[in-house]
Amino acid sequence: MAKNYLNIILFTLFISSLCCYAQEVKVFTVKDFDLKDSVKTCLVSTKYGKEEYNFNKKGLLTKSVTRYSDSDYDVVLYKYANGELLEKRSETYRDNKFDPSTSIAHFFELDTTSNRKVIEKIISYDKEFLDNYIYHYDDKGDLVRMIRTNNEGTDETLVEYKKYKGEYTVTYLLNEVPLKSIRTSNRKKNGAVQKIVLTKEFLKGEPNKAIEEVFDVNELLLERQEFDYNVTEKKFVPTVRTTYNYDKNGMLESEIIADGNSTEKKEYIYQFDGEEGGNWIKKIIKPDNAYTTRKITYYKAESEKKEEE
Repeated sequence: MAKNYLNIILFTLFISSLCCYAQEVKVFTVKDFDLKDSVKTCLVSTKYGKEEYNFNKKGLLTKSVTRYSDSDYDVVLYKYANGELLEKRSETYRDNKFDPSTSIAHFFELDTTSNRKVIEKIISYDKEFLDNYIYHYDDKGDLVRMIRTNNEGTDETLVEYKKYKGEYTVTYLLNEVPLKSIRTSNRKKNGAVQKIVLTKEFLKGEPNKAIEEVFDVNELLLERQEFDYNVTEKKFVPTVRTTYNYDKNGMLESEIIADGNSTEKKEYIYQFDGEEGGNWIKKIIKPDNAYTTRKITYYKAESEKKEEE
């Protein structure tokens, strides 16, 4: 809900945008797209274009289509084995023609002979080798090392975990140079426990940007503070601050964005379908009156139809 379709943008960049540092293999489900219940398909329409998502009966994403026009679109296909990602294919279509030069395939292999290890091979549809990733996990199941190999050489990303005075920090280092750190801690405010996640990004090992996010016990995002690093003062300086408000069902009602001396407020109005899951099918953002619509189909509707027949 508070994600505001951030994941819709991020997941298309998932594995193919690993130029900065490798990321752990992620499996996307209906929850990542603000969906509930046994959703089969979801067609999202905005003034910018259309997105289509297909899920299997376990709620795993199996196909996504991003349409820029009737003839230009991208398709991403996912295959699984026992809930593990087995294959991901990113296909490009322009003027209704498949473009193999810009289409790539990701193949995953799981090795559990000792600690968990995942091997990812990336090749183009022109049969050109692009990258090979090996993800190593410790005996607790945490990702600890990622090795990337391509024609330019080999890079190693280490993932370090530290606990100190109630804070939990995960640090990513590429060839021993810091890339990113994520620190998680808790605090009590007005009698309620809140989770604080501070993410710092580094550029060539030097601090660059940061984001601090505050979540409630239901994982709803309450506050988001952005920072830029001031090289002269050698500290992070706050920039944009956003606060979020929800209704009793956890739906985002409004957000207030403060940037310097300017403040902007956005309000959200929803229309829901008649299904028990209660998914929204239209979202209006005021005062711009921009809107997003969703057309959703369910697996259970198909089952009920077969029973009636």
